Amino acid sequence: MSKTYTLQIGQRGVLTFPKSVREAYKMQPGDPITLLDLGGVFVLSPRLSEIDDLSARITESLVEKGQDLESMLKVLREQRERYGDQDPDLS
Repeated sequence: MSKTYTLQIGQRGVLTFPKSVREAYKMQPGDPITLLDLGGVFVLSPRLSEIDDLSARITESLVEKGQDLESMLKVLREQRERYGDQDPDLS
């Protein structure tokens, strides 16, 4: 069941969630909230997105293997050049 809540941004950019929402999602002070910007519409999620978690695990694995950001970006550019012609969204 979806509900709509109005949140107000405080002077320091702080949002306060209604108590019922905090309790329903077991939100505690300091918990991360994921904000997804869909170009004019925001989606808030009370936990880290799976993409963020997966990205962190992949990065950790590559760093353990001696990879750095520049080498990862180089491989990404090479793959985009190689496969970019197949899907216009990848260029």
